[in-house]
Amino acid sequence: MATLAQAPAPDSAQETPPAQAPRSRWRRHLPPYLAISPYYILFAVFGAFPVFFSFYLSFQDWDGIGDMKFVGLRQYYWLLHDSVFWHSILNTFEIWFMSTVPMLFLALVLAFLLHSQVRYSAAWRVAYFIPNVTSMVAMTIVFGSVFAQAGLANSLFKAVGLDGVDWLTSSLGIKSAISLMVIWRWVGYNALIFLAGLQAIPNELFEAARVDGANSRQLLFRVVVPQLRPVILFAVITSTIGGLQIFTESQVLFYSDDPGTTGGPGQEGMTIVLYLWQKSFNDLQFGYGAAMGWILFALIAVFAIINWRLVSGGDRDERRGIPLLRKGGRNNGR
Repeated sequence: MATLAQAPAPDSAQETPPAQAPRSRWRRHLPPYLAISPYYILFAVFGAFPVFFSFYLSFQDWDGIGDMKFVGLRQYYWLLHDSVFWHSILNTFEIWFMSTVPMLFLALVLAFLLHSQVRYSAAWRVAYFIPNVTSMVAMTIVFGSVFAQAGLANSLFKAVGLDGVDWLTSSLGIKSAISLMVIWRWVGYNALIFLAGLQAIPNELFEAARVDGANSRQLLFRVVVPQLRPVILFAVITSTIGGLQIFTESQVLFYSDDPGTTGGPGQEGMTIVLYLWQKSFNDLQFGYGAAMGWILFALIAVFAIINWRLVSGGDRDERRGIPLLRKGGRNNGR
């Protein structure tokens, strides 16, 4: 008994593992960091550096070869007083509205139809997505022949007794032609995005709505649209970003060596990015183009915030109303 009572206590210092040396710890973490380093190196060289350099360049007057000349905010001042720039902004907004609104509506309808019991639904999904992976240059060349004065579109109109449309010479025709190309390219992509959101909606909601006598139109606007609010928000923001950066359609459709005719007759197809390209690579005013790019970034940010607040407004109202209802319920119970 005495031997057991006088047994020495365990040494706590021996149970504590020795501190790991900093060098061995660095050797242990070095291989994972080296494995992911190529991505960050490429991003720093081709992503982060061009962004910061373009911001620095927006305060410089530079032709791409000679010395840079610091001009401060003069590039932005000249840009805000440039009538062609404001005309390009107006054209971009009109094309964006004429393409984005019907595109998202058609994509939602197509997704709703694909979500129903349709035969060969997989083949239809592939067919809708094919335009998105088609070359934009080739697509624009084909549409240029379709919208020509004696092209397929006017031939179909004349076949049914309608007058032809000046697709490539009038202001409305130019914007409509570009908008139709944007719709054709992106409606299938957004339809698949909406379809993925539809498949996440519980079938019990559709069954309950059908039991209550809801038809297809009521299912779409009373069940699908409220449940797809986050997906619609994503599609609206991405479509806004892409719509304000339209370039290839206008560039290929109205290509010309004369800067005065860039964007078609009256420059009605001149977009912000097309004007940026013209000033930077045709006129060699890289500082002016960089300033234009940052104003375009500000416009995209503002419109993305506006769309986010408009589309997600219902969710905020619902979240604000939940605690008020619960609080009122407790007070009524008292």
